Amino acid sequence: MAEPPAQTPTRPIRSYGRLKARALKPRQEALVETLLPSLAVDLSNGALDPRALFPHARMHVLEIGFGGGEHLVAQAHAHPERAFIGVEPFLNGVGSCLRHIEEAGVSNVRLHMGDARDVVAALLDASIDRVDILFPDPWPKARHWKRRLVQAPFVAALARVVKPGGEVRFATDWAHYAAWTLGVFLRDPHFAWTAQRAADWRTPWEGHVATRYEEKKLGDCAPIWLRFVRR
Repeated sequence: MAEPPAQTPTRPIRSYGRLKARALKPRQEALVETLLPSLAVDLSNGALDPRALFPHARMHVLEIGFGGGEHLVAQAHAHPERAFIGVEPFLNGVGSCLRHIEEAGVSNVRLHMGDARDVVAALLDASIDRVDILFPDPWPKARHWKRRLVQAPFVAALARVVKPGGEVRFATDWAHYAAWTLGVFLRDPHFAWTAQRAADWRTPWEGHVATRYEEKKLGDCAPIWLRFVRR
C-alpha cells in the first residue's frame, strides 16, 4: 500500500494545476459575471453553515473538484430535496458548470471557485452528509505526490465536517492514487471502508453520472470507486 510522505508545510501545497486553459466562451463569461456572484458561498467570516444556506434540505453534499459540473448538476436536478456545494479552482470548469445550472434550472447548488481546503476549513462541525471527490488530479510522478489532495491532514479535516454515519466517496482511474487514498483513510480512526467484495470498488455507486474527465479514460486502470463511512 502506498505510503504518503511525512510533511509539515507552513501552508498547504496547491493540489491542482492550471487555473485556466483558454478564453471563456461569451455565454460562460457572462454567467461568471452575472450568475456566479449569486451562487458563490461566503467564506469571509470564516464560518460556513450549509444548513443556513439551505434550511429545508434533507441532505447536504460537498463535491470537490466538480470539473465541468456534469455530475454536480445532474445530482442536484435528480435530488431537489438535497443541497449541493461544489468546489472547483479551474475557471473554465466553473463557466461550464454555470451553463449546466442555467440550463437545468436548479436552485439547490452553491459554488466556490478556489481551494477546497478553504471551504472545508470554514464548514461547521458535522454539517455535511456526503463528500464526493471524483477523479482529482492524480499527480502521478513520485516527486509530486505531496500535491495530492488526499493527505492525512485533509482527511482529518473531513472527519470534522462529515456527520457521523455520513460518507466520503472517492473515484480515480489511477491505481496508485487509489491505493494511496485507501491507505490514508484506513489510517484515520474516524473512517471505515465500506467494501465487502471486489464489485464494491469496481462498480460506480447508484446514480453516478460520468464526467468528461472520466470518459476520456486518461488513467492507467479502470475507475476505482471507494466509499468511506464516518464512524
